[in-house]
Amino acid sequence: TMQVPEGFKVTVVAAEPDIVQPIGFAIDDRGRFFVAEAFNYGAWKAEGNDRITILEDTTGDGRADSRKVFYEGLNYVTGIEVGFGGVWVMSPPCLYFIPDRDGDDKPDSEPQVIFDGIGYKESRHNLANGFTWGPDGWLYFGHGRTSPSDVGRPGTPADQRIHCDGGVARIHPTRLVFENFADGTTNPWGVAFDDYGQCFVSNCVNPHLFHMIQGGHYEPWRNRPSSKYAYDRLPTIADHLHYPGGKWQASRGGTPETLAMGGGHAHCGTLIYLGDTFPKRYRNTALMCNVHGHRINNDILQRKGSGYIATHGKDLMIAKDQWFMGVTLKTGPDGSVYVTDWSDTGECHTYKPHKEEGRLYRLSYGDAKGKAPNLAAMSDMELVNLQLHRNDYHVEHARRLLQERSIKEGWNAEPVHAALRKMLKENEDVTRRLRALWALHVTGGTNEASLAALLDDHAEHVRAWAIQLLGEEDRPSDEVLARLAAMAKDDASPVVRLYLACVLQRLPGKDRWAIIEGLIAHEEDKDDANLPLMYWYALEPLVSQDRPKALLLAGKTKIPLLRQFIARRSAEK
Repeated sequence: TMQVPEGFKVTVVAAEPDIVQPIGFAIDDRGRFFVAEAFNYGAWKAEGNDRITILEDTTGDGRADSRKVFYEGLNYVTGIEVGFGGVWVMSPPCLYFIPDRDGDDKPDSEPQVIFDGIGYKESRHNLANGFTWGPDGWLYFGHGRTSPSDVGRPGTPADQRIHCDGGVARIHPTRLVFENFADGTTNPWGVAFDDYGQCFVSNCVNPHLFHMIQGGHYEPWRNRPSSKYAYDRLPTIADHLHYPGGKWQASRGGTPETLAMGGGHAHCGTLIYLGDTFPKRYRNTALMCNVHGHRINNDILQRKGSGYIATHGKDLMIAKDQWFMGVTLKTGPDGSVYVTDWSDTGECHTYKPHKEEGRLYRLSYGDAKGKAPNLAAMSDMELVNLQLHRNDYHVEHARRLLQERSIKEGWNAEPVHAALRKMLKENEDVTRRLRALWALHVTGGTNEASLAALLDDHAEHVRAWAIQLLGEEDRPSDEVLARLAAMAKDDASPVVRLYLACVLQRLPGKDRWAIIEGLIAHEEDKDDANLPLMYWYALEPLVSQDRPKALLLAGKTKIPLLRQFIARRSAEK
């Protein structure tokens, strides 16, 4: 009874009793589904019984015919991903890694605590959640507002922990570093990247879709200490709501007016479609589950200035079954979209959910058949060639596999890096060049000199990503900082200027002045949705560092908002 556009169809991959309470899932390098089943949802317990189940379609007919339990005994699981010889699991207050380095689907040991201090006491549903491998080799996840965290490696003293109270965070899988990526929103559940490596999240309560920019502060504020001096926050990119009247509290209940506008205020499971089987109009558009609307919304992303505007598109799927409650969306190796159905009559505030239901569906276009290949069995050069595949499932997994191999002793990097450099230099499609750059970066094939050379590239997104990667770990050299200062003055791209503002927040205060002075001279940026505020977030710490110098900048800037904010910050202690 599900309603889908012409040419689409929905099939059942698995259903109860094979899976129940599916709060999230990941697809591994063989196309298998690692499903996190949240039996403990509603209450923390001393002894957990949440489990991870592996489902596999061994015949290629779209139905899971093999099931095995990988691990049982977790408590309050909210996210899962696979990679680097095991399974990453978000189970507040800890982020775990369950190793399975021999790939026999049996854990090599009990779960290893990678980070602890993740909030869980204040809220049962507004938590750290989900995982997504970013193009830069980091593992990204969303973080809800009402369960703040103080994250660190086990044993980290309280004064050395990193506070996080909402937004997007990330960890590096080999260096085991935790970072806040962007701050704000209410309950982002699902992180996704487009063909250009831009980050997006869907959200509950306040507007539903955000373009997440590194170092950004987002609405709502809600007295976040980290945003004390932000003064104003980055807005949603959506030019519409999925409910009438602007009052999210009144959007429940499925009134005809609310359903006509998209279904309600609660969203989760962000996916930017980058598969290869849907009609072209879906590529780089946002899909998200609408909890109260029992459907999958589709927002159309259009470039505007340094960022995007999201307009309302026709829903991808509407379920007549009022128990349908989609949570996680993933693109599979066949280009289809897979969605988990929590299958309940309540919502995220329900502390006594039905615990015997759960579904995994496939939304396909045309004839989607065939068994998934085993990417882990491919050679290095086959994985390199997959960077050109039209389906980003293959691209992402191949890139991560190369990243895993690159840290192993004796790995031969030379042919891989040579092929990727050729792709970066010669391919005419900028999105493929970006893929080559990201794969080079995660496998150790870039350095300051090679990234600095890309600062003169003709493609704005290549220049922008070179800037971000230059700021990832060590402080750039004085020569590179001088080049960035020149770009701040002269580069015509608002995307490049946005990335310069981002990298400033990763630099010592003394290194920011020359770059920020060039950025704030761009009068054409005064009405951009992101740039004035991102410039301010980078500039704000400098005001207390050197107030007279900051006031001189206030006199020079062509952006009125910055004059106002510099004056306001100068007047505060």
